[in-house]
Amino acid sequence: MAKIGIYGSSFDPITNVHLWTASTVAHRCKLDRVIFLPCSSKRQDKKLNVSDEHRMNMVQLAIADNEKFEVDDYEMNQLGWEIATYITLRHFREKFPGDEIYFIMGADLLVDIGEGKWQRADDLIRENKFIVMARDGINMLSAISKSPILRNADDGQTFHLIDKGLAMEISSSYIRDELKMGGEPRYLMPDKVYEYIKTNNLYQ
Repeated sequence: MAKIGIYGSSFDPITNVHLWTASTVAHRCKLDRVIFLPCSSKRQDKKLNVSDEHRMNMVQLAIADNEKFEVDDYEMNQLGWEIATYITLRHFREKFPGDEIYFIMGADLLVDIGEGKWQRADDLIRENKFIVMARDGINMLSAISKSPILRNADDGQTFHLIDKGLAMEISSSYIRDELKMGGEPRYLMPDKVYEYIKTNNLYQ
């Protein structure tokens, strides 16, 4: 039985921190694989800056030399109104029936789920396992204890909290701003991604 982490994000663009985070989570949680899941541009709540194709290409370039990493375009291929994390995770549980599936997310998303902001939040928590990464200013244990949705599902197996050393932030938006203003964010992302952005004149 393999342990698989699903790592969803905009990856607009993918950064060295995305890769470092995925690598650290895989190491600490003994994951066999991390599947990078770029979100769809069809989602109503996301405003993306480049096409799905460009974001997919950049992720593929960034993870090519790590055999534990792969990328999946599942959410990119769904209709905008049908995209929900509950449905996505059900898809991966069906795709890998003998394996353990974990959804990798930041503590800020844990708070949102606990407040009932996600579709089918109760079912999502009851049926899945989560690796939750620390975010500055968020007390994860407090977030769980304050939310009936999270509190009632916490059997000691549902949430794997990583509270040391993962609050480092280099955001994709910072990189986009630097590129737009003629800055030089070269070493915040893999060389191949930087070259791809320059070649294709992205985020100008």
